[in-house]
Amino acid sequence: MEAAVEDAAVVVAVEAVEDRPMNTTEYNESKEELYIPRTLLLQWHITERCNLRCAHCYQESYSGKELAFGNLLRILEQYKDLLQLWRARRQGQPVRGHITVTGGEPFVRTDFFDLLKTFHDNRQYFTFAVLTNGSYVNAESARRLSDLEPSFVQVSIEGTRQTHDTIRGRGNYERTVAAVKHLTKANIRTFISFTAHRDNFREFIDVARLGMKLGVARVWSDRLIPSGSGSALAGKMLTPEQTLEFFEIMKAAQTEANESWFNKTEIAMHRALQFLVGGGKPYHCTAGDSLITVQPNGDLYPCRRMPIIAGNLTKQSLTELYYESEILRTLRDRTKLSDRCQSCLYATFCRGGLKCLSYAITKNPFSPDPACPL
Repeated sequence: MEAAVEDAAVVVAVEAVEDRPMNTTEYNESKEELYIPRTLLLQWHITERCNLRCAHCYQESYSGKELAFGNLLRILEQYKDLLQLWRARRQGQPVRGHITVTGGEPFVRTDFFDLLKTFHDNRQYFTFAVLTNGSYVNAESARRLSDLEPSFVQVSIEGTRQTHDTIRGRGNYERTVAAVKHLTKANIRTFISFTAHRDNFREFIDVARLGMKLGVARVWSDRLIPSGSGSALAGKMLTPEQTLEFFEIMKAAQTEANESWFNKTEIAMHRALQFLVGGGKPYHCTAGDSLITVQPNGDLYPCRRMPIIAGNLTKQSLTELYYESEILRTLRDRTKLSDRCQSCLYATFCRGGLKCLSYAITKNPFSPDPACPL
């Protein structure tokens, strides 16, 4: 496996020169009141390198430039510092931390398992999960992952074999299914994600049935965000009418799963606007609030699919940026809604739908979800 990873790309490890930011203790003493979320999800893209070139990928570059391992550890300490600050402010009641580590393809880094081992050693602060395309998952790597106790490992399947391979490359469907089998055999909680657009959304039912057959824990979906390399697919976005049709397909798959004896796979409908058909509490975007994203060079985004730079963690601390970044503070303002959403029955809960899609289309994350049928 190690040789295959080395051949994926040539890495340029960047040792960033870190300015001395205000440390967490100093920040704590300088502020009377701090907003504190109940959870903090860090989606961490540790590399842009990838062995695939998926048609809908939101990356713009597949560069080998990424932070060296020492800088990753410094960023991890900043994350822990923020969690500990919040715990102190809440008189010992912890804020639940979780890291989803991804890329690019995270397995191409030869220090990937070293980073996961560090996560495992710090499990008193946070849980972690892995998002991968599955190319490097075999029996041995699945066993190593299992030993490190991730909350889950997620791969993507985009439809039937032909559709999936059209999007992700010839032969990738078989490799991904094989990866899922290795993961479930190793008793790792496994998720399948699906990105819906006009060419594949009616195939979600096939992916849901495959997930049930393979015994994964969850199958879920979100809609195409035309960003990065995937900008060329802007014409493939679902219309409002197709969005509702897609949600009905998801609901039918969910009902089938719920009514199937011995099925253990959840067909989840917890993403933007899906409550319109799936029911339950309306989802709202948490980017910049309980969700933040770190890029391979240390840039901090609200969300990977909302590529607005809030700052860089090699120059400012996560604590400073979380509280002082204008975009993060604005995203946390629950009163900031589009005029078109103000009168909506669901406005308080939905808060405008899929903000990253709004940003991709209008460059304004506070404009209404373009696919909202209301």
